[in-house]
Amino acid sequence: MHDAEALPVPTHEPAAGEDRARAAPGGPRGSRDPAAGEPLNGLGAVEDPVAALHAPLPADPHDALVAVRRRTRALVAGLTVEQLERQVSPLMSPLVWDLAHIAAYEDLWLVHRHGQRPLLHPELAAVYDAFETPRTVRGDIELLDVAAAWEYLAEVRSRVEQVVAERGVDPELHEMVLQHEMQHTETMLQAMRLGALAPWLDALPGDGDASATGVELLDLPGGSGLLGAPAGVFSYDNERPRHERALAAFRIARRPLTVALWRSFAAEADGDRRWWSDEGWAWRARRDGPAGPPPDARDADVACHLSWFEAQALAAWQGLRLPSEHEWEHAAASGVLDDVGRVWEWTATTFAGYPGFEAHPYREYSEVFFDRGYRVLRGGSFAAHPRVATTTFRNWDLPERQQIFAGVRLAGDAA
Repeated sequence: MHDAEALPVPTHEPAAGEDRARAAPGGPRGSRDPAAGEPLNGLGAVEDPVAALHAPLPADPHDALVAVRRRTRALVAGLTVEQLERQVSPLMSPLVWDLAHIAAYEDLWLVHRHGQRPLLHPELAAVYDAFETPRTVRGDIELLDVAAAWEYLAEVRSRVEQVVAERGVDPELHEMVLQHEMQHTETMLQAMRLGALAPWLDALPGDGDASATGVELLDLPGGSGLLGAPAGVFSYDNERPRHERALAAFRIARRPLTVALWRSFAAEADGDRRWWSDEGWAWRARRDGPAGPPPDARDADVACHLSWFEAQALAAWQGLRLPSEHEWEHAAASGVLDDVGRVWEWTATTFAGYPGFEAHPYREYSEVFFDRGYRVLRGGSFAAHPRVATTTFRNWDLPERQQIFAGVRLAGDAA
């Protein structure tokens, strides 16, 4: 996912006399010189990673916070220290950066903001801020090593328990923090797929209906419908306020398109200028070649790793288009879509605020990305927990991105 979960600058200063120069736990990456191939250990019992992806979570946000940490450990338990500390691509962070970022974010919101305590390691704030330290440089700077990152996570969690004992649970902040961790584990899984670090990922997102191609369309009537999250449930600021919008009749595919259809497009139409937008064609000229699903993906599998440009061109080749996010949400809420949650689904919509948008709890989550060319994705992926990927959840990314777990569900105007 995008790096939307930046650490805003704290407004509450550390207590007088706090040692700001305190050493980071365990020292910088490499200070312990672990064996490059040493398996990650000390985690205790872990679950099967595939089962952990969508395992049910407790309803209580504090209990869920504990369960999410077990999930994180399960997803990376098979990796070596070298794999966790290596940057597999400038597009992605070293996995150990994400682990320490999760700790820093939890400390900021549940200990510093909710508990009114100084940050555990203020000297690390800039290093683990997604805006201050962009992905391209995260492999070139000193980071906490693996042991230190896990220690940081454990120390922060101990502080959270102390705050909860004193002040209780803030349901909104706890939910935000646990969902933030799950968003980052999906980003970590993208890096693991790029670096071929986890063979168990190769079979995902898996197959859909072997008889379907992803172009079987459903007719939905027009009318007025609600868009956005209802009151009384956890949601992000970009999902609010819920509002009414007029919707023309449209058609939408029952399922996301399959690998078979993607391969037909790649073989027959990928190089045909007619199907591409000007911007997409220019991007294609810079592209190394069609990425799309892995070479060993089966024809019946749901197609994954499509850029927005490729999704748009494929839709045009079929005489169709991408759905708007309003169309997608209306169809999903109506219960007529199959295979939702296999891959993120590109929409035609540019990411922007809804009418009456108000940033909460900080503008860096959504507002700084509005109207800057990001496209909305809906539905979730095999790597996104259903607690995050609700019907109203809005993911977003740049149209050239191929490393994300994204495919497409085609749409069209009413016949």
